[in-house]
Amino acid sequence: MKKFFKIFGLVLLLALVIGVFVFLWEKQRPEKQTVETVMSTKSDIKVTTLATGKITPRDEVKIKPQISGVIVELYKEAGDFVQKDEVICKLNVIADMSSLANAQSQLRQARISADKAERDYDRQKELYDKGVISTDDFEQYEVNHKKAQSDLQYAEDYLSVVRDGVMQSLKSQSTTYVRSTASGTILDLPEKVGNSVVLTNSFNEGTTIATVADMTDLLFEGTIDETEVGRLKVGMPCKVMIGALQEQSFDAELEYIAPMGTDENGAVSFEIKAKVEVPDSVSLRAGYSANAEITVAESKDVVTIPEAALKFAGDTAYVDVVLSKEEDKYERRDVETGVSDGINIEIKKGLTENVEIRK
Repeated sequence: MKKFFKIFGLVLLLALVIGVFVFLWEKQRPEKQTVETVMSTKSDIKVTTLATGKITPRDEVKIKPQISGVIVELYKEAGDFVQKDEVICKLNVIADMSSLANAQSQLRQARISADKAERDYDRQKELYDKGVISTDDFEQYEVNHKKAQSDLQYAEDYLSVVRDGVMQSLKSQSTTYVRSTASGTILDLPEKVGNSVVLTNSFNEGTTIATVADMTDLLFEGTIDETEVGRLKVGMPCKVMIGALQEQSFDAELEYIAPMGTDENGAVSFEIKAKVEVPDSVSLRAGYSANAEITVAESKDVVTIPEAALKFAGDTAYVDVVLSKEEDKYERRDVETGVSDGINIEIKKGLTENVEIRK
């Protein structure tokens, strides 16, 4: 019995030794590496870059008064649509005392001259009717009389404009009514009833009564980094995404790239503009923040592979085409590449669709 247990113990010990040996041998054996492969496919590749900016009207017209005065009536509000020549507000003129005194003096002198010219005309007409003076002499007095009347009318109109802002002979074109010089939407009405406004002259730009713009002709205005601007060309398609309208994007076309960049805190950026196509059913507001995704390059329905599977030997690009995955057999095949989006790359020559290659 003791002999049996002794033999059993030896067999158990031997089995344990053999097991440990097999475990250590298996652990030290090199793992069989699995060859990772991918298939070439046909798909679209698009390379884009992003610009940040805002939505602006192409043209903004600033409406300024033709006279200085005080706003007494406002007929429009921001957001209203106005036609060209439509009245926006009415002014009361604040007469300049120096100009007023000068205008009154000119009117007095014009009246004196007109009265004298009229007396001379009446006297010479009597002489002409009696045949005392010639026709040529009489016509000269007639011309002087008409000129004096014209000068009097001018002096009266000038005083009226200085004092009231209205030319009596052209009341329908009164400068006390500020009219829009363009058709469009009023973006801003910075002045209120009671505010004083001044006309444009050599010393100041004048007061802006309103800003009017055509909201059917909108632009994306933004900036792009100097590292990307070299890839852009006028006419490239864009997709404009507006922060306030997250579920919508709008087609656009790049139409301006600034020839000179601006330096802000050491970073150089370039201004760009793109015309935005806005459907009639959508109403956009000036100043919306937006991003423009600009398509730099695009290839449709082309053979593509993951860029990680592409290899290089000098200047030559190639892939390893799998001949036998089980035996890990493959062959090198040179290829010509095209557009890359950083993940996939276009293969122009050397490879067709549905070819297995080593990654």
